[in-house]
This record gives sequence, structure tokens and C-alpha cells, in this order.
Amino acid sequence: MRFRLRYLHHDLELSEGQFAVGRSAECQLSLDDPLVSRKHAVLVVSQAGVTVEDLQSRNGVVVNGQRISGRTPLQPGDKVVIGSQEMTLLRARDHSLHETVNVVPTKGTLPKLPAVGEPETERPAPSSPRELSDSSVVRKAAAFKLLAGVAEKALAMQRADEAERLLSGPLQEVVEGCREGRAISPTLVDDAARFGAKLATATGKGSWADYVIELYFLQARPCSAAVVDELNTAFRKVNAIDLVRLREYLANLHAKQASYGPAERFLLQRIEGLERLAALR
Repeated sequence: MRFRLRYLHHDLELSEGQFAVGRSAECQLSLDDPLVSRKHAVLVVSQAGVTVEDLQSRNGVVVNGQRISGRTPLQPGDKVVIGSQEMTLLRARDHSLHETVNVVPTKGTLPKLPAVGEPETERPAPSSPRELSDSSVVRKAAAFKLLAGVAEKALAMQRADEAERLLSGPLQEVVEGCREGRAISPTLVDDAARFGAKLATATGKGSWADYVIELYFLQARPCSAAVVDELNTAFRKVNAIDLVRLREYLANLHAKQASYGPAERFLLQRIEGLERLAALR
């Protein structure tokens, strides 16, 4: 019997072997939650079924409302809480209303990642087309972090096309949210921009570098330092940069520079360096 783990609005297909959960990037499911230990729990998946074991974490593992001790068998429908994050074990199915992500087993290699970007049928719609609730923003940020963790592994294995297929839909959602004036958190924008720059470097496509510039143009603020670092690498690997858009972005920043502090002024100087670099390509 095959299984999947539902977390947020995504279904993660479980391959046979060990499936680690924790804050560490080495885990198959990396959770950004202060209540989660670096290596918090492990699911062991076999043809016979799935078990979960607490790896001597600080806050333990709860299954169906009861804290467990030792290796505990799971049944489809069981709810597992790790930190403040809840997930549900389900049987695998051929067609899911939720996005399905193939997750890297501990002993295997990175499987083929599915294309994403299809509408999530079961996602609750925001009450207003121009306003997202706080909880919706948090869910979107957590969902992006989940997918980004898998894409990071694909990039590390030089599978840029797979990382691009995985992230293109979520990245498009972020920029469309910015275009529509939705309440997108700055952290989510910075994360999306960083991965856009990584994709520009990995694929050689200038359109991903242009994506990053558009994000910050819409946000009307300087790129984060980490994103500038990524763009410095990307601009040396891609040829087609939209210089007009980049210069429009810089003009907007220059118009506001009187209100900037030292850190923002330094970032502005670094972005000016990016413009000079792009002009030489």
C-alpha cells in the first residue's frame, strides 16, 4: 500500500524508507517552527504500513491528540502534530485535488518533480480579491517554504528544469499578488526573489532576473542583501536582462533615497552596481 502525507494544501507522496521531519534542511520535511527540533521525528514507510517515532525531541510528537512514546503505527486518517504543525496520513491515490510533491527518501535519489501551478481546488478563497487574511498569508508562506526546500535539493543536484517546474507556479502567485496589491509578507517576497535569482543562475534565463526586479519594483523597496548577492551571480550567467525595467526600478529608488538609512543606501549602491554589470552584458 502506498501512502501520502497531507501538510497545509499539499500532499507529499511517501516512498519506502525513512522520512525525517524537523527544522534541519537535511530533513525530508523541513518545518520553520520554533517548537520543532532540528531532527524531531521520523516516519518509516514500508509495504506493511507507516510508523512514526519521536527522536527525543523537546516537545514530542502527538498522534490523534495523544503524545506518543516509542515507535507508533499509523493508520490512514491519523493526525500527527509536530511542534504546532499538523499533518495527516492518507492512502495514495492516482488523482488528487491537492498538489502532490514527490519527496526525496533518505536512501534514494531525487525523484522527478511534478509540474505545479494548477489551481488548488480545495483552497479557501479570500474574502476580498485585494485582501488576504493573516492566516492565509501565513499558509502561503509556509507552503512556499515547503516547496522551496524540495527545489533547493533539485538545484543542488543540478536539476534546474525540475526546480523550475516546481517553483514556477508559486513564484507567479507571489508576483501576481504584488501586482494586485495583496498583503504579501516582505519575507515571502524576499524568499521568492532569492529563488527567482537562483533559477536565473541555474537556467541561464534572464526572465527570472527580470522577475526579481519586478517584485521589488512593485514593492518599491531595495532588494535584500541576500538577493543582491544572488543577482550578482545571475547577472554574470544570463545575457538578456530588461535594462529598461531595471533602470525604472533604480529611478524609483533614487526618488526615495532621502528617506533611506545607511543600510538602504548601501543596498542602493549595490543595485547600481548590478545595473552597470547588466549594461556590459
